[in-house]
Amino acid sequence: MVQAGSVRAGDAEQAAAPPDPQARIRARRRAILLLIGATAAFAVAAGCAKALAGHIPVAEVILFRNLFALPALLPVVLASGGLAALATRNPVSHAARTVFGMMGMVGTFFGYMHLPIAMVTALGFTMPLFLTVLSVPLLGERVGWRRGAAVMVGFLGVLLMVGPGAQGLSPQAGMAVLLCLLGAVGWALAMITIRKMGEAGESSVSIVFWFAVGSAVLAGIAAVPVWVSPTPFEWLLLVGIGLVSALAQVLMTSAYRGGETTLLAPFEYTGILWTTTLGAVIWAELPDGWDFAGIAVLVGAGIYIWHREVTLGVKR
Repeated sequence: MVQAGSVRAGDAEQAAAPPDPQARIRARRRAILLLIGATAAFAVAAGCAKALAGHIPVAEVILFRNLFALPALLPVVLASGGLAALATRNPVSHAARTVFGMMGMVGTFFGYMHLPIAMVTALGFTMPLFLTVLSVPLLGERVGWRRGAAVMVGFLGVLLMVGPGAQGLSPQAGMAVLLCLLGAVGWALAMITIRKMGEAGESSVSIVFWFAVGSAVLAGIAAVPVWVSPTPFEWLLLVGIGLVSALAQVLMTSAYRGGETTLLAPFEYTGILWTTTLGAVIWAELPDGWDFAGIAVLVGAGIYIWHREVTLGVKR
C-alpha cells in the first residue's frame, strides 16, 4: 500500500502501473483469512467475558481487556521497530477510533452478560449492513447490486435468529439488545476509521496499541465507582480476555487495512459458528430451528461473496 503523500518521483511509473489481478486476488484471500482468524479469537474472549457475568462490572471488564492486551502487544511493537512504530500523525483519528471502539465494546460486553452469547453475536452482525451503507459516503466505495444483495440476505439471516427469540425479553435484556445494535454502529465506524488510517500510512501496530491505551484510560475512569475485586479465577478470565483480544485485534486490523470493507464485512458472519458452539457446549444454549436457518443464510451469503469477490474478482 502506498502511503499518502509519500510517493517519490522515481516511484511514479510503478504507482501508475495497473495492479496485478493475481496479486489482488491473493491480497483479498489473505485479508479474508485474517478476518476469519480474528472472529475465532474474539469468540474465545467472548466466552471468558460471559463467564464473568454477574460478578465483574462491564467497565472493569473493558479496562482489563485493554490493560492486559498491552504486554501482549509489546513484542509486536518491538518487532515493528519499537517506539518509532508508534509514532502517529493522526491523533484525532486515533481518538475517534477509540470512541467508536468503546461504543462497540460497551454494547458487546453488556450483551454477553445479559443475553445468550449467540444472540449477541447475531446482533453484532448488523454491523456489516451499517458498514456497507456508511462506506459509500465515507470511503467512496462502490457496492454492486449482487454484493449489496448478499449483505442484505445475510442481514435477513440475523433476523431469523433474533426475531423469534426476542419475544418476552426482560427490560434489562431489551436494553442489552439496544446497546448491542448501537455497538454495531460503533464497530462499523471504527472499521471505516481504521481503513482511512491505513490509507494515510498508519501502521497496524500503532492503531491497535493506541486503541488499547485510550480504551484502558476511559474504562479505568468509568470503573472506579463500581469497582469489584476479582477472585483468582476471575483474574485468569480477565487476563485471557486481554491476551486473546489483542491477538484478534491485530488480525482484524491487518485484514481491514489490506481489504475493502464491503468485501470483508460478510466474513464476520463466521463468528456465529464459534460462539454458537461455545454457548451450546458450555452454557447449554442450544440453537433452535430458527437459529440454524439463520446460520445457514449467513454462511451462504459469506460463501457467495467469497466466490464472486475473490475467486472471480468481480464487484457486481
